Amino acid sequence: MPKVSGQKLKLMYLHKILLTESDEDHPLSIKDLIDRLREYGIAAERKSIYSDLEALEEFGVDLGVVRGTTTRYFIGERTFSVPELQLLASAVASSKFITEQKSAELIGKITSLASSHTAGRINRQIYLLNRRKHGNKFIYYNIDRIHDAIGAKRAVTFKYFEYTTKKEKQYRRGGEIYTAVPYALCWDDDNYYMIAYYPRYDSITNFRVDRMESVELGEELAEDPHRAKFAVETHTQGLFSMFGGEKLLARIAFAPHLIGAVLDRFGRDVAIEQCADGWFAIAADVIVSPAFWGWLFQFGTDARVIGPDRLVALAGEEAKKLSDLYTKEGGTQA
Repeated sequence: MPKVSGQKLKLMYLHKILLTESDEDHPLSIKDLIDRLREYGIAAERKSIYSDLEALEEFGVDLGVVRGTTTRYFIGERTFSVPELQLLASAVASSKFITEQKSAELIGKITSLASSHTAGRINRQIYLLNRRKHGNKFIYYNIDRIHDAIGAKRAVTFKYFEYTTKKEKQYRRGGEIYTAVPYALCWDDDNYYMIAYYPRYDSITNFRVDRMESVELGEELAEDPHRAKFAVETHTQGLFSMFGGEKLLARIAFAPHLIGAVLDRFGRDVAIEQCADGWFAIAADVIVSPAFWGWLFQFGTDARVIGPDRLVALAGEEAKKLSDLYTKEGGTQA
């Protein structure tokens, strides 16, 4: 009996057809499967399709069956559910550190994990509140190099830049090559950061990955005094937008309606005490930085620092700077 073309690939194509074209609302009959296989140049008989479906189930594929005048089949449980794929696609679309081109590529790969009927719905349901995207197309190369360095406990070398008021790229320190030993990558406030030991200052420093350029793998440093005691959780505790600064155990009082914002910022385990005036107070470690003051002052008179004395004094100084900025004596005239 002559061999039928494509039989070695039949089971794989059958699985592909079911994955891409079937779901609970769009099951496929045996005739549908035979017709679709024929489009791939593979001839099949009903009996062999039944046998192949049994093999797929034995392999672990979750096959749903719709019984009726015609029995139809579909892929049931998948690696990712539709809500999970929607969540991943929305996260990619809204992330500003991912370029527009790469966002489109990643969303295409994510939606390919669903059936073709569902993929279009996922794309249509992605709404962006913030369409600002970084233009550093080398960010994925940077991330790859940084991951390699973390695994090998080696340094990375790179140039670091910022932007001028003319929106032009300007390298820090005149384009001098930076050397740092990455410990971890951290996503915070919609930016991606490399947490690294920076020998120049003998300290742990945060670098924005989208501001790094010409990242290359360096050598393992002879001395790395911080690695043994480094923990991401400890390093990031109290940070606001990855800004460094002095760490203090702060006591801050808030109006009752701000409980949601406080729990979002400090977590549900933060220590809370009720105040006599109906307000509540929290005690938490904070890194005193411009980002911290920006977060606190957004609440206006509904939040106030109550301890320690040093932080109360610093709050007063920051508030005075803002006040001076808008007074005739302290303000800058246009």
